[in-house]
Amino acid sequence: MPTTDPRIDAYIEKSADFAKPVLEHFRKLVHRACPEVVETIKWGMPAFEYKGPLCGMASFKAHCAVNFWKESLLGSDAFPAEKTAMGSFGRITSKKDLPADKVMIDLIKRAAELNDKGIKVAKKPPAEKSELQVPEVLTKALAKNKKARETFENFPPSCRKEYIQWIIEAKTDPTRDKRLATTIEWLEEGKRRNWKYEKC
Repeated sequence: MPTTDPRIDAYIEKSADFAKPVLEHFRKLVHRACPEVVETIKWGMPAFEYKGPLCGMASFKAHCAVNFWKESLLGSDAFPAEKTAMGSFGRITSKKDLPADKVMIDLIKRAAELNDKGIKVAKKPPAEKSELQVPEVLTKALAKNKKARETFENFPPSCRKEYIQWIIEAKTDPTRDKRLATTIEWLEEGKRRNWKYEKC
């Protein structure tokens, strides 16, 4: 007998009538393909673990979703290229929207095998932080004031960014011009944008 979590029973019971057979069917396939699987709840949704995250399922008002944690490593034609909803197979409204049992069992077994081998999904490298472009009006104003320019150039990127955002976020030209004048004045005095709130 598979080990089940009563919280998942309750989750299925509360799901819409169209979703119940989908969730129950997928749950049976997971236990059939990986008898050692452990049921749990993650982020409020049913999840299946075997030496780490394996797969999960969810139901919504008008559709269900089934998700393989290592979908990108499974490389299967069963996963649609374009999806109209979250999950590995997109929008599921009935058992017919799921791949054939044989395909699903194979995917579950392969996902378990990846966990057996300790293979992890490679993390995407963090996107390079690009510094905000200095607006032309600020560049021109700084060119006319050596002291303000030196302060601005010696500030760390975070301080320069505060001034740049303050100027470019102005809704009108008069507001922008007023902020620009204040920026030059404060930079000339060696002040950061939020100097008023800094502890002495």
